[in-house]
Amino acid sequence: MEYKNISVEKLVKPFNIVIDNIASDKSISHRCAMFSLLSNRSSTIKNYLRGEDTMDSLKIAQMLGAKVEDDGDIITITPPKKLSEPSDILDCGNAGTGMRLYAGLLAGIEGSFVLTGDKYLRSRPMKRVADPLRDIGAKIDGREDGNKAPLHIRGGKLKSFKYHSPIDSAQVKSALILAGIQSDEVSYYKENLLSRDHTERMLNGMGANIKNIEDGWIEINPITEPLKPLNITVPTDPSSAFFFAVAAAIVPKAKVTLKNLTLNPTRIEAYKILEKMGAKVTYIKTDDLYEPMGDIIVEHNELNGVEVSTNIAWLIDELPALSIAMSIASSSSIVKNAEELRVKESDRISAVLNSLDLCGVKFTEYKDGYKIDGNSTLRKATIDSHGDHRIAMSFAIAGLLCDMDIVDTQCIETSFPNFEELLESLKN
Repeated sequence: MEYKNISVEKLVKPFNIVIDNIASDKSISHRCAMFSLLSNRSSTIKNYLRGEDTMDSLKIAQMLGAKVEDDGDIITITPPKKLSEPSDILDCGNAGTGMRLYAGLLAGIEGSFVLTGDKYLRSRPMKRVADPLRDIGAKIDGREDGNKAPLHIRGGKLKSFKYHSPIDSAQVKSALILAGIQSDEVSYYKENLLSRDHTERMLNGMGANIKNIEDGWIEINPITEPLKPLNITVPTDPSSAFFFAVAAAIVPKAKVTLKNLTLNPTRIEAYKILEKMGAKVTYIKTDDLYEPMGDIIVEHNELNGVEVSTNIAWLIDELPALSIAMSIASSSSIVKNAEELRVKESDRISAVLNSLDLCGVKFTEYKDGYKIDGNSTLRKATIDSHGDHRIAMSFAIAGLLCDMDIVDTQCIETSFPNFEELLESLKN
């Protein structure tokens, strides 16, 4: 992998900009590649994210027998009559979504499958999906008794289940849903807090029967025939767009209009937090098919401290960027119940706080979060991304206030290929 760095210069004037070419939604793009395999007809996907990780998910679909055509605008995925056992390992790149969801899908498919990824993905915990899948009949092995990739999956017939997950995670939920729709009878899944629900929305749009019932349980009915194909335009990723929302919130007199985002409530919680801090945020809904879609306008205003302790599963990707806004807020902010941050692409709690320390920000670290004192004047630093694209991009945005050097930024290509180009456009 090529080794790259980014240097960001302090912004000397405010910006008022409309951005309509932010990266497409990564979570939905991954799911498009996988869910198309559950149909017997061709799916058409517009605005598919052409980042490294999502293209890896597409390659895996091909290795399982799908025909993929890409005219540069629309990707057409024609599934095989039967998914085939691949002749080589399946490389998920840096994507936990890719590995965990494919584990759930392949657990119910006859054959032998090996899932691997880059060095960062191979260090992330996989027992959270491996163990419940094993309990319903999947044969999964890997390093540390299946906790670390490469994972070997011997797929086959699965049993139904009733599983109350100890982890509020869309990846775990989606893996179990993909297993459940292939099982023999109705299955039930519960999490303590609703995580992102793209899987339920998309599969139901294809004809599956997944519904919320009493006490937070999800009922997962097995599919008895192939699902309808997807015909979808992937919306802009609100998590990627959020870096520029933070940029507008922290740069005096700045304003940004972010076009064609998903407005799914489980995906825009970070904007709600920014709004609670004092930024002016406007939501304009324009469409609602597989996902609600529209525009978000963010304008600078004085920011205040905030406590973030609920809906953490909806914020797990945006908290590093929010930490930049918290650093310059007029009072302290606190993040609780966020221990899941420690097992993302990096230990994001440590990575965020160590980087803030280099920038002169005072904080207190907790096992499940942190307190940021606020009212800081950020100073230039050299930041190690730890191979985590969200750490790299968060501190690049911080550089708009103080200059910043970010080390090891090739990881940005996995989720936001034109991030640097858009960052540069703020200066024009």
